[in-house]
Amino acid sequence: SDRDLANTVEKGEIARAALAYVPVMAATLILDAGSTTARLAEILPHDRQLTVFTHAVPVASRLAEQPHVELHLLPGRVRRRTLAAVGVDTVQALQRIRADVAFIGTNGISASHGLSTPDHEEAATKSALISAAERVVVLCDSSKIGVDRTMQFAKLSDIDVLITDAQITDGQRAEIESAGVEVVIA
Repeated sequence: SDRDLANTVEKGEIARAALAYVPVMAATLILDAGSTTARLAEILPHDRQLTVFTHAVPVASRLAEQPHVELHLLPGRVRRRTLAAVGVDTVQALQRIRADVAFIGTNGISASHGLSTPDHEEAATKSALISAAERVVVLCDSSKIGVDRTMQFAKLSDIDVLITDAQITDGQRAEIESAGVEVVIA
C-alpha cells in the first residue's frame, strides 16, 4: 500500500529499534495496526516465547505460523483502510487483557493534542490498547510529529517511549521529553 511505502527505510529502522523493548523473558505483547508494527512482527525474536494480541490482520498473518508466538486475534469489524478490527467488541476484549508492552502507531503526535487519529473507532481501539499495557512504546516516523488529527486517543503522559527517526527537531524532542516520554532515535 501507499502507507507501507512512505518512509520505508525509517520504518524499518524504527521497528528494529523497538526490539530493545521486547522483554528478554517470555512476555505478552500488544501490536497495533500499521506498517511499522507489521515490520516489527516480521522481526520479533525467535529465542523466547511470546504471547501477542493484535487487532490487525496484516500483523496476525505475519505471526500466525511462528512456533514461538501464541497469537490472539482480537474481534471486531475490520476497517478496509487499515485492515484492523475496531468497535465495541475490540474494546471490550482489550479490557480483559494485561500485556507487558504495547507497540502503538499513530497518525499524529503533538505536545498540545497528544496522540491522534482521524477515525473515532480507531481512536477508541488505540486508547484501549494503551490501557491494556504496562508499558507503551509508540513507533512513528517524524512526519507525524507536530501533527494533530481529529480524535485524540492518548495524552503524551500516557506513553513511555517514542521511537522515531533523526528528522525530529530538537524542539519537538524537548517538548515530548518534557512530558516524561523517553525519545529514541532509530
